[in-house]
Amino acid sequence: MTAVPDGLVVDRERTSVRVVLLDAVGRVLLFRTVDPEMPETGQWWELPGGGMEAGESVAQTAVREVAEETGLVLAPDTVGAPTWFRAATYCRRHRRVLQHEMVVAVRLGEETPAVVGGGRTADEREEYLGHRWWEVTEVTTSTERFFPGRLAELLPRFLADERIDEPFEHWN
Repeated sequence: MTAVPDGLVVDRERTSVRVVLLDAVGRVLLFRTVDPEMPETGQWWELPGGGMEAGESVAQTAVREVAEETGLVLAPDTVGAPTWFRAATYCRRHRRVLQHEMVVAVRLGEETPAVVGGGRTADEREEYLGHRWWEVTEVTTSTERFFPGRLAELLPRFLADERIDEPFEHWN
C-alpha cells in the first residue's frame, strides 16, 4: 500500500481502477485529456478507468469503465489481477482528489478496435479530446505528459508481470 503524506488536505478521496488495454498486437489505448476548467494544467494522455462503485470488484469496475469510456464490452474473466498499486493526488476542476489506484491489464483479440464514447459522463465528454493506440516503445520514448506520471517508466515492468508498489505521486 502506497503511503500518503500526513496532512494532505483533499476535497475527495476515492479508489479507482486503471486499465492497460492492449490490442491484438500489443498497442496500449490512451486518452488525450484536458481539464476544461483549468486549461493552465495543459493536456496529457491517460489510461482508461475510473472510480469503483459500492460493492464492485476490481474486474467489474474495469469492465464498466471500459464500456463507458470506449464502447468495448469485456468479459470479467479477461481482466487481469491488479499488480500495479499507487496513490496519487491531483487537482481536477478545482478540486483536490486523493486517488488509490489499482492497475490491471486486458488483452483484446482485435487490432485497434473502434473506440466510441457514448457512455461517457458529461465531464468525460468535455475532458477527452481524443484517443490513440500507442506502441509500448512510443510510450517509453515519448516526451508527452502521462497520467500516471511514471507510465513511460513503469509500463514495461507492469507488462513483464512485475508487481509495482509505486511511491506516492503528487501529479499536479
